[in-house]
Amino acid sequence: MASRKGDIQAKITRWFGLSRPPYHMVGILPFLLGTFLAWRLERVFSPAVFTLGSLGVVLVMLSTCHAQEYFDGRQDERSRSLYRNRLGVGSGRLPDGILPSAIPLWTSIATLVLAGCIGIGLQFWLKTGPLTLPMGCVGALPGLLYSARPVRLVERGLGEILIGACYGWIPVASAFYIQTGHIAPCIYWMALPIGLSIFNVILLNEFPDHSATPGGMIRTNLLASLGKEKGMSLYVLVAILSWTGVYLSLNAGIPRKALYLYLPVMAMSAVVAFMMARGKYENPLLLEILCGLNIAVYLGTTIAYLLAFV
Repeated sequence: MASRKGDIQAKITRWFGLSRPPYHMVGILPFLLGTFLAWRLERVFSPAVFTLGSLGVVLVMLSTCHAQEYFDGRQDERSRSLYRNRLGVGSGRLPDGILPSAIPLWTSIATLVLAGCIGIGLQFWLKTGPLTLPMGCVGALPGLLYSARPVRLVERGLGEILIGACYGWIPVASAFYIQTGHIAPCIYWMALPIGLSIFNVILLNEFPDHSATPGGMIRTNLLASLGKEKGMSLYVLVAILSWTGVYLSLNAGIPRKALYLYLPVMAMSAVVAFMMARGKYENPLLLEILCGLNIAVYLGTTIAYLLAFV
């Protein structure tokens, strides 16, 4: 009995790790921002729409995570055997055999179908507008096709760009849209630095593979095409563009205190960019710290905009 109970607990732990709940914040937090803006700017808030929309975001995130586990599992395991970066590869929950290797594929499809059902309910039952389903598809499909064969956007030089759009503009705009039926102009400006910062999260998380394999990358992605030097330059350029984007967004009706709230985030981003420019990505331990700070920059950018409207 004790052994059976231990097996059940182990499976629950594997499921929890496979889904990587902490990463869901990169989709949920921008969705919260869009919902808050709908209330702050239009005085509109529907609890039912918010609840179903949030559930849809979580299901899309689950579909993306599980698809990556299934299609990138072998590459992730090889990368992990060379250098264990907790932020750069998959969860590592499949190789022990407790969960069948095909499970992530089916759960990825199932969660995507459920997300589609929620989109249908929002558009046709709660009457959230004709763009509800199209925006949901634009947000969900790139995450799935990022790793899924035979498309594998990650190998076509488009994956990082589309992920930046999915977690930059889509969650903020869709949350605002399903509450109000339109998209406020300021959201386009906010989406620019948010999208650029998540692009840098994806780009920097590709460095551990490159650093762990002196003879070349384990997988094909944007960094594999550019190389570390050009990848570093691109990272620094995108960081500077994100800082500029926050400043320019102040001309779109966003409170100026957003800039002051963003300054600590900008300082953190500048530190990471400076360390990258100095070639510190060659140090595995420091690289993992930089990856963590990079995620904090993304979340901090979103939070700065949210607090600016409080």
